Amino acid sequence: MPHDSHAVPHSLSLVPGQPAPETVATALHTAAAIEGFGTDLGATLDWCREVGRWAPRAGEGRTRELWELLAGTARLSVAAGRMLEPHLDALTILAQAGDVDLEGIAADSDATWGVFAAEGPHGRVRATETADGWTLTGTKPWCSLAQHLSHALVTAFVDDTERALFAVDLRDAGVAPHAGPWHARGLRQVVSAPVDFADAPAVPVGGPGWYLRRPGFAWGGMSVAAVWWGAAEGLRSPLERAASSERADQLSLVHLGTADAALWSARAVLAEAATLIDADAGAPARDSDPMGAGAQPDAPTAVDHGLLAQRVRTVVAQAAARVLAEADAALGPGPLVADEHHAARVADLHLYLRQDHAARDVARIGRDVLRNA
Repeated sequence: MPHDSHAVPHSLSLVPGQPAPETVATALHTAAAIEGFGTDLGATLDWCREVGRWAPRAGEGRTRELWELLAGTARLSVAAGRMLEPHLDALTILAQAGDVDLEGIAADSDATWGVFAAEGPHGRVRATETADGWTLTGTKPWCSLAQHLSHALVTAFVDDTERALFAVDLRDAGVAPHAGPWHARGLRQVVSAPVDFADAPAVPVGGPGWYLRRPGFAWGGMSVAAVWWGAAEGLRSPLERAASSERADQLSLVHLGTADAALWSARAVLAEAATLIDADAGAPARDSDPMGAGAQPDAPTAVDHGLLAQRVRTVVAQAAARVLAEADAALGPGPLVADEHHAARVADLHLYLRQDHAARDVARIGRDVLRNA
């Protein structure tokens, strides 16, 4: 089977009793029929490309639908959710930026996108404006699927402190993706390795600092949390089977109940956040800077998007980690060694959750709470 053989390809609804739109259900049924969904990179990226032609964008009134799509995908395959999220995020960023001329880097509706914004301790990517346009030079770490995608949005320094976002053709001769190192047991197909840029042609997307300061940066972080939630929901079925088996005891019910409560809390937080984002999307952003990007506009708004994102990511990450722990305790080592899809889901989710900054993000929540008191 191409994905978790126990996962039913149905939509995950953020609001009980209100199923996700038919577009989401149809996309997930299509995905479930793909042989190697989540492991066959070509087939999965083709599906992501097709979904990107119609998928909703955060902050445009359909945030709930977007997150249900991401969660449902991750319930089928954590790796597929990990592939879909940055592709849709890139398309959203380009739409938010407005008039971006991508013709020079041969990007059209058939492009597959990544977002490479990580920074590392060993060097940085610098952007240089020449008479012929912008170019990028340097090494960018943690570039997922760079050997398989056609394009990426890449952050680069335009001076000693300020970063800007650029669109790049990953097939250009000035772009050299590394094959590794990638010894991960989770997300084994989604290789995240460095990419070397050598005077690679690039197209600016927004001005310096725009990528990090826009409200959409926070929205994208919550989209990742939606993937975490869907991935953790994939562990519900084995917990239910264990609790309903002839050998089940009271502890099996405790494990299931604890996991259910954690998943319920994550769902409720995502649902409220989606409502807040869509209600507030047209208002100016508050002075909120969870990633240290610098000051934002002062105009008041009903929602502090940065603080909202930190709260959502923390609640969902903690819930997903709790579900992993309950599954380990309830199911024991058996499915980790005998059930390929369960073992892959557990390993994939463990690694994916490391995108959360754990206690550092919780400290940011405390800082923002005090600042706003």
